[in-house]
Amino acid sequence: MSRRRSYDQYCSAARALDAVGDRWTLLIVRELLAGPRRYTDLHADLPGVSTDVLASRLKDMERDGLTTRRRLPPPGAAYVYELTPRGRELLPVLQALSVWGQRELGERRPTDALRAHWFALPLLRALEGEGLVEVGLEEGDFHLFVGAEEGPVYGDGPAPGEPDARLALDAGTGAAIGRGELSLPDAVRDGRVTVTGDGALAKSLREA
Repeated sequence: MSRRRSYDQYCSAARALDAVGDRWTLLIVRELLAGPRRYTDLHADLPGVSTDVLASRLKDMERDGLTTRRRLPPPGAAYVYELTPRGRELLPVLQALSVWGQRELGERRPTDALRAHWFALPLLRALEGEGLVEVGLEEGDFHLFVGAEEGPVYGDGPAPGEPDARLALDAGTGAAIGRGELSLPDAVRDGRVTVTGDGALAKSLREA
C-alpha cells in the first residue's frame, strides 16, 4: 500500500496532520472513543461519508498505528475496529478542537445530522472527578466514563452498571453547553439538567 501524501515539512504539527489531517479521520476517532465498533456502526454514525472513503480511512489509520481490527468470537463473528493507545491520545486533541469550534457551532441547521453521543465531548469537559454517568436525551441515551485513563470514554445506551449520576436534558441544553453559552452547573441550577443518583459526581453537581 502506498504511503499517503505528506506535507514534507520538518514540523511536528505538519507530521501530525500527515496522519490525521484527512477528512473524516478525527471524526472516526471520535466514534472509536466509544470502544470497539463494527464498520456498519461507524458508517451509520458518520452520515455523509461514502463506504469507499470510510474503508480507505480505516486502512490508513490501521497502517499508521491509530487503530487495530480484530474479529469478535462467536456468536458475534464480526470484525471490529478500535483505537490503539496512540489513537486514544487524540482525545485531548478532539477536546481542544471542540472548545475552539464552539463559536462555529451556531444554531442547528435543517441539514445537520445529530447523534445523542456527540454531546459526550462537551459534557466530559464539564464533569470533574471520576465515575460512570448516564445521560438521557430524547435522541437517545449514552454514558460517560469520567476520568477514565484507558478504555472507552463513552458508550451508547444506558450505563453498563449503576451510574454515579444520571443526567436528563434536551438537545437544546446540550447544544448550549456545547457552544459554551451555558455551564453544566448553571444548567443544573436553572433546572435545565436534572441530576439523580447518590454518587460523588451527582452530589457535586447538585451542590455546585
